[in-house]
Amino acid sequence: MNTPLPVLHSAVTIMTPLLFAAMGGLFTELGGMLNIALEGLLLMGAFGAVFFAHFTGSLFWGVVLGTLLSITLSAIMGGITLKLKANVFITGLAVNLFAAGLTPVLSFRFFGTRGVVVFNGLSRLKVFTFAGIHRIPVLGDLFSGHTWYVYFSWLLLFICWFVIYRTPFGFRLRACENRSEALTSLGLKPDRYRFAAFLLSGLTCGIGGSYLTLNLRTFVPNISSGKGWIALVVIFLGNRRPRGLLAAALLFGLAEAFSNFAQGVLNVPADFILAIPYLFTLLVMIAVSVYSQKTGGIRQG
Repeated sequence: MNTPLPVLHSAVTIMTPLLFAAMGGLFTELGGMLNIALEGLLLMGAFGAVFFAHFTGSLFWGVVLGTLLSITLSAIMGGITLKLKANVFITGLAVNLFAAGLTPVLSFRFFGTRGVVVFNGLSRLKVFTFAGIHRIPVLGDLFSGHTWYVYFSWLLLFICWFVIYRTPFGFRLRACENRSEALTSLGLKPDRYRFAAFLLSGLTCGIGGSYLTLNLRTFVPNISSGKGWIALVVIFLGNRRPRGLLAAALLFGLAEAFSNFAQGVLNVPADFILAIPYLFTLLVMIAVSVYSQKTGGIRQG
C-alpha cells in the first residue's frame, strides 16, 4: 500500500507488541509486583506460536497454544514468587534467561538450526484496509492497512481500562500495592489477585509474542530484542494508566520506525542508526526518573 507517511504506518505496527507486553506488565505493577520477565514471556509466546502453527497448520491454534505456553511460564513465575516467597526480580531474570536458552535448543531439536527459521507454509496475516479512510493523510496510516493484532490491541486496552477501574477485581488489585492489609481484614487474599495479574501478563505477552513471529512467518533467536524491557519503560512513561500506555507505545514505535527509515536515507553509520531506539529508551528512563524525584513519584494508581 502506498502510504503518505510510511514512518507513522510502521510505528503503529512496531508499537503493537510493546502495547501487549505493557498491558500485562501494568496488571502486575498495579498489584505491587514489578514484572521484569516480560521479555522472556514475549519470546516464549513468539516461539510457541510459530511452532504450534507450523505443526497444526493453523494460525489460530498457533496463537492459542503459544499464548498458553506463555501463561504457563508466568504461572510458574507467580507460584515461585508468591508461594515460595522468592525475590520477584530474581525469578523474572530467571524467566528471561530460561526463555532465551530454551528457544534455540527447541529450534535446533525440531528444525535443525539455532539460527533463523522461515515458515513459508504458514498463511500470511490478513491486512484490513478501510476504503473510507485509507487515503486520508495521517488517519489512513493510523487506522487502516493493519492486521487484526493492531485493532485487537486497542480493544484489549479498553478492556484493561474497564477491568482496572470499573470492576471489583481491578479495585482490589490496585489495593494490593499499598492497602493489602485492608484486603486481608476483609477476608481477601492479596496474593490471589497478584497471581491473577501474573497470568494476565502471560496472556498479553503471549499474544504480543505471537505477532512477532506470525507476522514475519519467521523465528529469529531473541526475536523479542528488548521489547519486554522497553515495555517496562512504556508502563512508567504512560503513568501506569491504560491511555498512557497507548501514547508511550506509539512514541517508542515512532522512534524505531524512524530508525528503520533513516537507514536508507541518512549517511551515518548503521550501528548508530540501529541504536536510536535504545538511546531513546535510555533518555526516557532518565527523564522519568528526574520527573519522579521532582514530583515525589508518578505512582498514582
